[in-house]
Amino acid sequence: LAHLLPNRCQSFLERGLLLLVMLIFLEGTVLTLGAASSPDISAQDNTGGHDHRGIEGSHVHTNYTYTKKAFPVLSLDYHHIQVPFEISLWVLLASLMKLGFHLIPRLSSIVPESCLLIVVGLLVGGLIKLAGEEVPPVLDSNLFFLCLLPPIILDAGYFLPIRPFMENIGTILMFAVVGTLWNAFFVGGLLYAVCQIEGTYLSQVELLPCLLFGSIISAVDPVAVLAVFEEIHINELLHILVFGESLLNDAVTVVLYHLFEEYSGAGEVTPMDVVLGVICFLIVSLGGIAVGAIYGILAAFTSRFTSHTRVIEPLFMFVYSYMAYLSAEMFHLSGIMALIACGAVMRPYVEANISHKSHTTVKYFLKMWSSVSETLIFIFLGVATVAGPHAWNWTFVSVTVILCLVSRVIGVVGLTFIINKFRIVKLTTKDQFIVAYGGLRGAIAFSLGYLLDKDLFPMRTMFLTAIITEIFFTVFVQGMTIKPLVDLLAVKKKQEAKRSINEEIHTQFLDHLLTGIEDICGHYGHHHWKDKLNRFNKKYIKKCLIAGERYKEPQLIAFYHKMEFKQAIELVESGGGVKLPSAMPSQVSMQNIQPKKLPPPVAERALPQFTKGREEEIRKILRSNLQKTRQRLRSYNRHTLVADPFEDGWNDFLLKKQRLIELEKKMTEMSNYLTVPGAIPDSPTMCRARLASDPNAFYNIKASSDGVPTIQVDLASPQSPDSVNMEGADRDEDQGLMMKPPGKGEKGEEEGGNKNPGLMRCLSDPGPSNEDEEDEPFLP
Repeated sequence: LAHLLPNRCQSFLERGLLLLVMLIFLEGTVLTLGAASSPDISAQDNTGGHDHRGIEGSHVHTNYTYTKKAFPVLSLDYHHIQVPFEISLWVLLASLMKLGFHLIPRLSSIVPESCLLIVVGLLVGGLIKLAGEEVPPVLDSNLFFLCLLPPIILDAGYFLPIRPFMENIGTILMFAVVGTLWNAFFVGGLLYAVCQIEGTYLSQVELLPCLLFGSIISAVDPVAVLAVFEEIHINELLHILVFGESLLNDAVTVVLYHLFEEYSGAGEVTPMDVVLGVICFLIVSLGGIAVGAIYGILAAFTSRFTSHTRVIEPLFMFVYSYMAYLSAEMFHLSGIMALIACGAVMRPYVEANISHKSHTTVKYFLKMWSSVSETLIFIFLGVATVAGPHAWNWTFVSVTVILCLVSRVIGVVGLTFIINKFRIVKLTTKDQFIVAYGGLRGAIAFSLGYLLDKDLFPMRTMFLTAIITEIFFTVFVQGMTIKPLVDLLAVKKKQEAKRSINEEIHTQFLDHLLTGIEDICGHYGHHHWKDKLNRFNKKYIKKCLIAGERYKEPQLIAFYHKMEFKQAIELVESGGGVKLPSAMPSQVSMQNIQPKKLPPPVAERALPQFTKGREEEIRKILRSNLQKTRQRLRSYNRHTLVADPFEDGWNDFLLKKQRLIELEKKMTEMSNYLTVPGAIPDSPTMCRARLASDPNAFYNIKASSDGVPTIQVDLASPQSPDSVNMEGADRDEDQGLMMKPPGKGEKGEEEGGNKNPGLMRCLSDPGPSNEDEEDEPFLP
């Protein structure tokens, strides 16, 4: 064979045999060094499978077959880590995109971040499709509602500005409930009417599916509103109106969605179903709030006992909040309202119990979690758009976009016309435009449309296409143009001003003042009920939910300590605290650590010593120079408001003074008929000087002679002809007004006398009696 084959083939065979031998040798070496021996379970014994056990010992005769394989130096098992690895890749992509947008300030100032994220999702979905792979359904409804949406809503509810939200709760509820109902029925009803027109090829679409589609597309999305409104920095009123509406319309959307989905198969809705729908709305909304409040109270109560384990304080807050959302979803209640209620209820009590480090952890973790979820939602929305499938109908899609815009404008203008009749601060035309133009749609509508059953709703694909088109129109067109329109219309923007202790004092003072005015007027407004709730909270709830003695700390003092601590941290971060000596702690930190010194007792204070004569002289000077007022000033407490015991006496005094004024007018008219001219009145300066020297001398003037004629005017009936009598005897001062000429020997008359004596008219207050003279002195 050797001389039959050519030389080349012979050398080739030799090389091949040599390589085969080397491979066998290497294989044996590897198996010897690192062998993975696996025994064969099917071991058989020599006697047909039966055990032979001797009397002297037990011996099992078995034969094991070992199969050896090479040690896996490097292996690949992607399916084992596919799900967490892909989730990490999506999160990393979202974070890198968010970082890249903010590195290009010019791009982020023109185009909103949500638009750019949707474009990134479109590009990623297109690349996956071009690679020949199937685009995964990333925006699954369970993933969206159970994983992506709760962090965003919890962040919004925990940091919700409670004061502006509660002050505008009536307006927010009108937009959220009445406005959403109007949009749903307006869009759904007109869409059904358009579908019945010949030539649209949509005659198979029924009324209930159209109303269901209207309820899905009419709700304002909180994720889209947050993404756009936080970039344009709109003022607090407009932000809380639009964002509050997007939060509270969840209950209306959930009820309408389940109601129309339930009765789409039946084909008709009875009046009883409408009544049940209203009851269901109340149960869904109030039930969600109740569930959230219960979990919020549990979180606050648990945080009361975490002073020794500060590490797990943030964990309780996140777990209780997520449990509130899941519990509400389990009973088909409003999970969004449950999260809002849970965050708003637990925040004031939890922040009073947890440490500052835990508070910082909660704050930044919530912001980070919600930001990543929001970024993933918009990217997944772009990917789901590429994934399809789509059923495009120009008539249905274009009419949907137009009707959503028209219904929003009509609803906002009509409701504002009614609301402005009850608001003190009216919503202007610019405010109405921003509220109407800011009604953005988002991923909630897409997820609700994705949940529709294909068998019950054969037009589901067309509905999803119309929903995606409406989302893109609101996010891209309205979201990109709202910022230039705000600048063009000169709408008031949010002022980034730090709260000061002066502002807090005046805010609490005005709240207290308005509450007192409402108590006096008998009007039970929101200030009255707010004060009742604050008193109940301070008296009962804080004692149970706040640890230690911190529940006794007034709100103003707590705010001052919080602001002081924040200022100290900013001082250290800015580098201002480096110059402080290490041995001398700062005054800011020492005020929170060292106990405050109590004031010395009254007995230990050094008081100046005066003699009895000196004290009597001081009293005399004060008694003669200080003004004495008739009305007593009493301390006012709006919680213990009682009737004034001096009120009747004061009214009698005012009535008597009014009668004297009328009498003065009558006496001026009667002076024309008197034959005896009156004395020249003193100047005001002389009257004040005389009264200042001796205030009681004015009332002690008595007649010196019985023969001097006296004119008596009856105060009861000054018009009667018998009211003026010439009498010679003195009468009591209470019976009327006495007019007498002074005698020759009286004090105050000049030595030369007056040849033409006149009657002195006393037209002032007759004065009190001797008993009440000290209590009720004269009022000039």
